[in-house]
Amino acid sequence: MVPISEQILDEDMQSAAVVDPDPPLVPTPAPAPDLGQRMAAVARALRREHSDPDRTLLAITESAVVNVPAAESASITTVLRGQFVHSAALAGELAAECDAVQETLREGPCLESAIEQRTIRIDDMDSEDRWPRFAAEASRLGVKSMICFQLYVEGYNFGALNLHSTQVRAFGEDAESIGALFAAHAAIAFSSAREEQQIRAALTTRDVIGQAKGMLMERYGLGAQAAFALLSKLSQDTNTRLADLAHQVVADAENSAEAGKGIGAGKVVGEGKGVDAADGVTAGADR
Repeated sequence: MVPISEQILDEDMQSAAVVDPDPPLVPTPAPAPDLGQRMAAVARALRREHSDPDRTLLAITESAVVNVPAAESASITTVLRGQFVHSAALAGELAAECDAVQETLREGPCLESAIEQRTIRIDDMDSEDRWPRFAAEASRLGVKSMICFQLYVEGYNFGALNLHSTQVRAFGEDAESIGALFAAHAAIAFSSAREEQQIRAALTTRDVIGQAKGMLMERYGLGAQAAFALLSKLSQDTNTRLADLAHQVVADAENSAEAGKGIGAGKVVGEGKGVDAADGVTAGADR
């Protein structure tokens, strides 16, 4: 007769001997990327949109929601000429509604952050007393916490990055530090995009003026200097920007060419007065 203790021991050993040859694999969660990795990812995302300022702003808002702790929606508010409020980019319906309130009331943290060049944090919208009308409307929409960072300054135009949460005291010191770093990266990316756009616009304008000048040279037998002088005089006489006038000359020439009527520059540049203007300008210019 086998003692009970030995029976139990024998059963335990048998149980232990039965091993699943293919145990299920439990996936190991990937470690969360550190701040440096997140910022590198943000920089790559912004570089992809560097040629278009509007797409750059949208990429900034979308990346902010992903990378700044507790952010549920984001917007970039621009203050034009120190007073007109405009939402340049939005990530989330809550951001759109909150910006609309500021635009209507002409008050709120985004405006002050943009103009006063500082970070503003609202921990509890229901107890906020700096912008009472805005706070009441924002709380009604469901916004309980906000944090705003100045993004850029261009003369009298300002921009702020705004983050929203439906939780009270959602943005702590970590969120503020990461958000400030993120805003600095975003400001550089946006500035680069704007600069590239301005360079492209300047090159395009130069090309169009060159085309218009060439058309006038051919039409009136002018030299390069005289043709440019003619464009400049017509720009002053008609109170039209030189670039816009050049676009008109080129567009009219293209339309006339399609209709088989020749260049027709006189019609565009002076309502039939182009020849007279050309004669006046070229009197003292080289031909």
